[in-house]
Amino acid sequence: MSRPAVFVAAVMAVALASSACTPLTSYSGFQAIEAKPAEMKVGEDSKSTLMEKLGSPSAVSTFDNNTWYYISQTTDRVAFYMPRVIKRDVVAIKFNPADEKVASVDTYTLQDGKVIAYNGRETPTRGREMTILEQLLGNVGRGGMLPQDDTAPGQRPGDR
Repeated sequence: MSRPAVFVAAVMAVALASSACTPLTSYSGFQAIEAKPAEMKVGEDSKSTLMEKLGSPSAVSTFDNNTWYYISQTTDRVAFYMPRVIKRDVVAIKFNPADEKVASVDTYTLQDGKVIAYNGRETPTRGREMTILEQLLGNVGRGGMLPQDDTAPGQRPGDR
C-alpha cells in the first residue's frame, strides 16, 4: 500500500472513531416559537390569550385547574450511555379564578429540582410461589381435572 493511501485510511479511521463520541442533543417538551411563557404579563394576559400565543400547556395542575405548566428539556446522549439532562425549564403560570387573568409567572430550572430516592424493595406476599410443574400437576390425584357427574354446564344436579 502506498504512503498516501495509508495516511487517508488513518485519517478516515480517526474521523470515524471521533464521530462515535459526539453527543446527540435532543429537545423535548414545549418549544417556544413566537412567544415565551415567561414573557406573559401579570394582570393583562388571560387563559384565552395564552392559548392563542403559546398553545395548550404541557400539563395542568392536578388539584387546581388555574395553574398551567409549560415544560421543556434538553438532553445529551453519548454513544451507549444513559441520556444526561442538560437543561430543564418549567414555567408555572397561575390564574386568578375570578377573572382568569394571569396572577403569577414562576420559572423553575434544573437547579430548582430535587432528587427523589425511590425504594426498590417489594412488599412480601403470603404463601409461596408454585413452580409451573406444581401448577400443572396440582390437581392430579384429587379428581379435579374431570367432571364428577354427568350434569351439563349450567345445570344443577336436580335439574334433568
